[in-house]
Formats: sequence, structure tokens, C-alpha cells
Amino acid sequence: MDTRYLQSFVAVVELGSMAEAARRLDLTPAAIAARVKALESDIGAPLVQRSGRSVRPTETGLKMLDRARNLLRDVRDLHAVAGDGVSVGELSLGVFGSAMTGLLPPVLKRLYDRYPDLSVFVAPGSSVELCRQVATGALDAAIVVEPQFAVSKGCVWSPLIEEKLVVVAPRQMADRPAHELLANEPFIRYDRTVLGGQLADRYLRDHGIAVRQRLEIDSLMAVVAVVGEGLGVALLPDWAPMWNSGFEIARVRLPARAPVRRVGVVWARQGPRAALAQTLLAEAQAFCSGAARQKAGKTAGDLPRAAPAKKPKRSMAKGPA
Repeated sequence: MDTRYLQSFVAVVELGSMAEAARRLDLTPAAIAARVKALESDIGAPLVQRSGRSVRPTETGLKMLDRARNLLRDVRDLHAVAGDGVSVGELSLGVFGSAMTGLLPPVLKRLYDRYPDLSVFVAPGSSVELCRQVATGALDAAIVVEPQFAVSKGCVWSPLIEEKLVVVAPRQMADRPAHELLANEPFIRYDRTVLGGQLADRYLRDHGIAVRQRLEIDSLMAVVAVVGEGLGVALLPDWAPMWNSGFEIARVRLPARAPVRRVGVVWARQGPRAALAQTLLAEAQAFCSGAARQKAGKTAGDLPRAAPAKKPKRSMAKGPA
């Protein structure tokens, strides 16, 4: 069995599309379809089925999926060890959108300082989906927004930073009260399918603020760019990279107690890379604590804070997977 066929099958199922799998693997959709068909011939059963424009696994495909993921991970580990002698193998790490640029690079820098030959596979995705993949063993760890459900048994959630909601406004509006801006200026909404957008929506409802929504976007930096063009104001987690983005924006603090978005690491307690996942967590916590101390003197009380150190707890209740 050719592991490339397994890789294509897993990509198609995870991404729900032959075309998207082709883009991810740098192949043509025809090549992806041919690989999946060859695997189906080898197995002797259909593994995927089309549903409109999307592709879903069959019952046989679902049964194979987790084992295929584990096999591919083991193959990557074998290549890593054979290629450069790294005994730790490859770390499979999930990262949610806004952490890709703000948090991942400096954490990887610290990790590579300790393990120069380490191989890391980074999977982007939503926090909910990444938590599910850690629970199923498809990923060793993930940098995610704090789950709003109990993590699965065998997984641990550990906090890194806390980001209070703030009003982000064009710089010339910096002196106006937060609630007055939200009530009177066009509102650029952060997508309500993600936690940051849900926290903002809840705050507006709790304080009876009716906004004049102009648009809704699932990207923090895209929201910031629109605000920087003077097209409205937004209610966002106080995400550090947006203040170094070059946009003409200002932070306006809320008069009431601000909701907090917490970012951290969810990781599998058991497995061959559990120790490496803990090392990743330690380096991430060290970076976040150092960054918070460095900036505290400049804008005390305004910037994201390192989350309080807590001893990780293992949840015995299973959440959504």
C-alpha cells in the first residue's frame, strides 16, 4: 500500500474537497482522485462519496481514518529518525488562525533552540476542530482558544495568555468613550462562529448596545485593516500583533468588566511525543511570561497578560470530538 494514497485520502476527508486537498498537497485534483481510486481498489471498498461539491467518507472510510492518520504519523517519525537521527520524531501541532503569526514563530524559535533537528508538522484550523484532532491522536498538541467544553479524557488544557476585549477604532477616535463608539459608529464584527466574536456579541447584548453592523469577517487582521481604513470600529480580543501592524488604529478600553479570551495549549498526556508536547508548552509559557513583563512598563493594564500559572488538570469528562 502506497502511503501517498493514504495521505491523499486523509487530506480529502479532513478538507472535504478534492480540489482543496490538491491545493494543500500541491497536486492536481485529477491526481488526488486517481490516488483515492487506487486506494479504494487496493482496499476493495469505496472510501469517499460525493455530496454536492463536498466529499464525505463512507462507513469504511470512517473506520480507516484514525488508523490511516496514525500510520502516516509513524511513517513521518521513521523518516525523521532515518534522515537526521532525531529520536523525538515529528511533532504534529495544530494552530488556530491568529496564533499562526502572533504566537507560533517565537515559540518555534525557542523550541528549535533546544531541538535544532526537530521536525514539526503544523496543521491550521479552528480551535474546536484542533481539540478534536488532539483527542483522536491525529495531533500531538494544539495552540487554541480555551475550549468551552471539557477536554477529552487523556488531554490537558494549559493556559498561555489572556486577551481582554477592547474597542479598536481609527486613531482619530481614540478620545471617545468605548460604548459611544460602539453605539454610533459603523460596526465591523469579528465572526460569531469563533469565541472572540461570541464574547463580543455577548458583551453587546449584556449592555444593551445596538450596533450598526457594516460587515462580519473571520479574520482578526482583516477586521483591523478595515478599521484602519476608517470604515468603522470593532470589539476584539486585545491581540498583540495588531498594534504592530502599521494600521492607524487605537485601543479604547471598555468601562465595564471586559470579557477575556484565553489562549493556551491542549495536548495529549499519553503517547510517544507527550514529553515533547510538554516542552512546547513550557517554551510557550516562558515566551508569553517574558513578553508580558517586557511590555508591562509601557502600557500597564492594556496589553495581553500571561495567564496565571496553574497546575494542569486532567478532565474526566469527554467533550465534543
